[in-house]
Amino acid sequence: MAYSTSDIRNVVLLGQAGAGKTTLSEALLFTSGTIPSKGEISRKNTVSDQDVLEKQHQRSLTSSILSFDHNSTRLNVIDTPGYSDFVGTAISAIHAVETAVIVINAQNGVETMTRRFIEWARDSGVCVSIVVNKIDAVDVEFGEVYSAIQDEFGSECLAVNLPVNGGTAVVDCLTGKEGDSDLGSVEDAHVSIADQIVEVDDELMEEYLETGELPEERIAPVFKQAMLEGHLIPVFFTSAEKDIGVTEFLAQVAELFANPTEGQLPEFFQDNDGEKEQLSISADPDKSLVGHVFKIAFDPFIGKLGVFRVYQGQLNKDTPVYIDDARKPVKFSNLYQMMGKQHTDVSEAIAGDIRGIAKIDEINQNSVLLTEGSDNAITMQSLRTPFPMVGLAIGSANRGDEQKVAEALQKIAVEDPCIALSRNPAANETIMRGMGDLHLRVALERMKEVYSVEVTTSIPTVDYRETVTKLAEGHCRHKKQTGGAGQFGEVYLRVEPLPRGDGFEFVDNVVGGVIPSQFIPAVEKGIRQVLTGGAFAGFPLQDIRVTVYDGKHHSVDSKEIAFITAGKKAFIDAVSKAGPIVLEPIADVTVTVPSGNMGDIAGELSSRRGRISDTDSLPSGAVSITGAAPLAEMSDFQARLNAISGGEGTFVMEFGSYEPAPMDIQKKLSAEFQHPEDD
Repeated sequence: MAYSTSDIRNVVLLGQAGAGKTTLSEALLFTSGTIPSKGEISRKNTVSDQDVLEKQHQRSLTSSILSFDHNSTRLNVIDTPGYSDFVGTAISAIHAVETAVIVINAQNGVETMTRRFIEWARDSGVCVSIVVNKIDAVDVEFGEVYSAIQDEFGSECLAVNLPVNGGTAVVDCLTGKEGDSDLGSVEDAHVSIADQIVEVDDELMEEYLETGELPEERIAPVFKQAMLEGHLIPVFFTSAEKDIGVTEFLAQVAELFANPTEGQLPEFFQDNDGEKEQLSISADPDKSLVGHVFKIAFDPFIGKLGVFRVYQGQLNKDTPVYIDDARKPVKFSNLYQMMGKQHTDVSEAIAGDIRGIAKIDEINQNSVLLTEGSDNAITMQSLRTPFPMVGLAIGSANRGDEQKVAEALQKIAVEDPCIALSRNPAANETIMRGMGDLHLRVALERMKEVYSVEVTTSIPTVDYRETVTKLAEGHCRHKKQTGGAGQFGEVYLRVEPLPRGDGFEFVDNVVGGVIPSQFIPAVEKGIRQVLTGGAFAGFPLQDIRVTVYDGKHHSVDSKEIAFITAGKKAFIDAVSKAGPIVLEPIADVTVTVPSGNMGDIAGELSSRRGRISDTDSLPSGAVSITGAAPLAEMSDFQARLNAISGGEGTFVMEFGSYEPAPMDIQKKLSAEFQHPEDD
């Protein structure tokens, strides 16, 4: 089907696991005539979940793009995982669309991930709508669910349709007024949403107040504008499994949701000598290409696959494209339209399109695509993905497989924005960090099933940090004579603490050339060597300012190595006098359990030096417990949570801050540290 940018609707489905996002995707494809029958998760034949591990686990593990036509509209629907462990690809997809659809399980109501997804969607500036799914389930309290949505997310959450006859059908209340529903009078619901949307159009509101009528032909423009302004979050009631309300929802997406020329575009910035300058872009097909890669996957048949959104311009097959700040363009010879794991060759991508591109090694997550090269880096302001906290030390199970393991780890980290790899030289550990036990378990399964490598795992060394608590000065006079040319360098410096999270700052206050300017970088290099390896307990230093203010040099014997050594030792001297302490990582934790387990979980967190900050009762009879706990104490928390809750509990853990470790731990770590030997 030939289409223009204004015919496109880009939508991402977000929500708690079990809300029915994949089932809704199948229903939309079936209703549009794209597939002859709906797949089922239990039968492992849905379009979205085609990955071998998704079929094994029977849950979405990564985002899936479904591009299809419905009447005269091109829809790009992105189905995403709902488990907190796999939020990385879900968050990355939000900026690729104009509208985020938050899917809620009618039986469970507003859940932990519901809140987080709406927060992310609002932060990104996209339109937000809500689908209450599974309305045909037994014992659904529609009034409680609807009230909870409005209590949590505001009075702007208003129904577009209403369940009737116990959720076996729906009735339109956007244009309809007659009859009653499971949520009360249809007319009352119509008046509520009409009153809300006319507020964005002064002329229409005046007419509406005079006549009490909202002309049907005037609804779509003000409805769309209200969504764009965040003045309306429409609520749709459906049962994707029974096709209740799906036809109506699909029609309203096409008619009422924003197209790429109307939606808010993300911000792009160009780096000009350290200053960020915002670029002006628009969904204009006649302007130069601006695109953004929001997903990377490795396909067994076509290799590395990048999925990107075109925000401006048009991309034709074999067009030279600049990736990020590359000096040479690359030809995009393999453009694809996506339908789950099926890729159809296409010849172009217009503004608003979501496409795939294969066999381009230079493409990475968050790459910016341009048809006009730039000497300065261009980046897109995207949502920050949560910092992965749960780690495993990874090693090769078979001698000689180290390179294969490293390559597999790298591919897994490239595919998932919430998988992070790091190296701990002191402990000789390669560490893979993820969002939780399930996240890491699936990554290990992928290494075995997809990349055919066996690994060993162990609990990694805790990622402690060092810092100082007061101002102190340090000094080193490095003098070495070995018969020929000697080494000489003398450095005076001071250290002082910075606010938590400010990192490291180096200040050159040397005057009069007592340390020649060409040796100042050597002093900083020596200091940075200590920053990495630690000065007190063997962990990286942070939140510290170092000011070099005096020193001496020798016209013959002063050289770079001398000032590296002097800077290093002067820094160690200053740190030892500045009240050094060890910081431990603290995780923000949200635990959801049946209400009967609340006391046991609270006690469990307290036993792990945790602090509880809030509790919240949920409509499903569960309770959400929010707090913070040291990461070092949380390695086996998932197992304890399963034992206490009978497998019904879940938890989300994200990096919160670094805080001073208990004194007994600090003393133990400092005593075990082997200080660098004098050169």
